[in-house]
Amino acid sequence: MITREIQLTGHITGVPGPEHFTVAETDVDGDVLVRTEQLGLATTYLELMRADCHLPVPAWQPGQRVGVAAIGTVVRSADDALRVGDLVQSMTGWSEYSAGSARSYVKLDRDAFPDPGYHLAQGPTAFYGMADVAVVGEGDVVFVSGAAGGVGSLAGQIAKRLGAARVIGSAGSAAKVDYLVNDLGFDAAFDYHDDPAARLRELAPEGISVFFDVVGGAQYDAALQAARPGARFALCGSLSSQLGDAAERFPQPDRAEAEARGVVLSPFSCHHTPEQVSAWQKHFRTWLEEGRFVYPQTVVEGAITDVPKAFLALLQGAYRGNVSVRLT
Repeated sequence: MITREIQLTGHITGVPGPEHFTVAETDVDGDVLVRTEQLGLATTYLELMRADCHLPVPAWQPGQRVGVAAIGTVVRSADDALRVGDLVQSMTGWSEYSAGSARSYVKLDRDAFPDPGYHLAQGPTAFYGMADVAVVGEGDVVFVSGAAGGVGSLAGQIAKRLGAARVIGSAGSAAKVDYLVNDLGFDAAFDYHDDPAARLRELAPEGISVFFDVVGGAQYDAALQAARPGARFALCGSLSSQLGDAAERFPQPDRAEAEARGVVLSPFSCHHTPEQVSAWQKHFRTWLEEGRFVYPQTVVEGAITDVPKAFLALLQGAYRGNVSVRLT
């Protein structure tokens, strides 16, 4: 079957733009044919579009379909493992249709969540970082940078559910700050354009015991100043420098200062293993059913040709929460 997909025109250096993407028609074939209905977007994708990608997975190549998480409905199947009408998730990326073997798709429960898009949550990363890397527990004072984004908006809520005494978040506008406190239940939040170090001294006068970082830069420095002895830093990303060269995108944290303060630095990445996904979904469903969790999401409606535009808007901070495109 002929389908339209989004391909990378060339590796990105510096600021990405529409010229880095093209629409191509390709033939897809396999035992199972799936109509794509919703595509997950994440800032991490930008790193996979660079020749000097520093993630532990191969970079995408020019002429290759881009994107990762997708959910859709089976429209044809020659394998009894999947039936026409089944809802499935895959890593097939930005295309209108995909095809492959039944084992390349994960069958989903349509009734597990209020909306199928919940399956695209960046929860495995947030839960793994908070529960297994930072080991958040009773009494912790937690600071989450980039807290209005897909990972941070979940990480802060997870910390509260795990027993944190106080959770503080940073975001890029007054509206997002209000959103963190009034909608997501953060205890406090501030605009990172203010002086982060001063705001942390104000909001956490006795210091922080956990820092979940997706931004780096000045916010990492501020967290280090505010850290209690023995504080645990779960370092997930560096959005503040994501458009730079490799050295700028992945600056080395000040380990000497961290050691002097007794801070434990734990850089990590989540590989979405079955165990990581299962742990997240188990808690996610329970917390939602108990009314103790908000799933922050932005759903952009559009055609496959609109996906690159939505991705570029995501990089510019236009959305909040977990972002996906529902194909119309």
